[in-house]
Amino acid sequence: MITRRLLLTIPILLGTAIIVFGILRLVPGDPAGAILGANATPDQLHRVHLELGLDRPIYQQFSSWLGGVLSGDLGHDYITNQSITSEMADRLPVTAELAGFAFVLAVVVAVPLGVVAAVRRGGWIDRVVQAVSVITVAVPDFVFGILSILLFSLVLGMFPASGYAPFTASLALNIHSLVLPAVSLALGLAGVLTRVTRSAMLDVLHTDYVRFARANGMSAGAVIFRYALRNAAIPIVTVAGLQVGYLLGGTVVVEQLFAIPGVGQLVVQAMLNRNYPVVQTCVLIFVLGFILVNLIADLLYAVLNPKIRKAA
Repeated sequence: MITRRLLLTIPILLGTAIIVFGILRLVPGDPAGAILGANATPDQLHRVHLELGLDRPIYQQFSSWLGGVLSGDLGHDYITNQSITSEMADRLPVTAELAGFAFVLAVVVAVPLGVVAAVRRGGWIDRVVQAVSVITVAVPDFVFGILSILLFSLVLGMFPASGYAPFTASLALNIHSLVLPAVSLALGLAGVLTRVTRSAMLDVLHTDYVRFARANGMSAGAVIFRYALRNAAIPIVTVAGLQVGYLLGGTVVVEQLFAIPGVGQLVVQAMLNRNYPVVQTCVLIFVLGFILVNLIADLLYAVLNPKIRKAA
């Protein structure tokens, strides 16, 4: 199963590369114009086209870029002329840390809330949890980000409104700088996971093996966490894996809003400057991250369900 999934990654990445490469060429604008500015002469634009290889047919541009990627050369930034590999080395850990922080926050908050809502079905706790989860799903990340900046930065002064402190300098400052963006990014995912956890737990709590465990005198906590939650975990893991795409897409907006120097901020700047190689690389990294997380989710299925482990 794992080998098959890894092999499927190749056509997915290739298809993504072709689609992104083609769409970028259809977007109005000229990278040479973004580099030279509005006062560039036609001769200057032509010279830049020659230097960047933009004068060649599109299939030659694609084959040249793809060949470089396969050989480990991601190309150079059109604007800074810096190696894209070095840019990714600087920015990818920042985005990974932000997305990982947000994911952990979402899971740590959502799963217990979903369990409590299912156990207290119909009570006031259940109604409050459902109402809050609907709001967090419906409201976009950037709205939560703006509101958190207004309240916790400008009014209360608890957290910085923007910027990023690397953990190599200070772990405390690093976490402090990521709290607001991570919470803004995690709320939507937490709302989805809360509702999924509640629904999965409700399906499991009325099964025969849970009734049998209760009849044998097991404590409520043991029944809920040892039997019910374990068997309800597969749909939770499935949705969590699928929502990683939403989480990675959210980093683009959140990093721009909080001025965090990650891949999300880089892809926005690259789009505005028609910086084709950077956009293509960022999209491939996001897709690869999504595929790897869902592969991990598949491995967790085998841990949670012995039947799947035997089939694999």
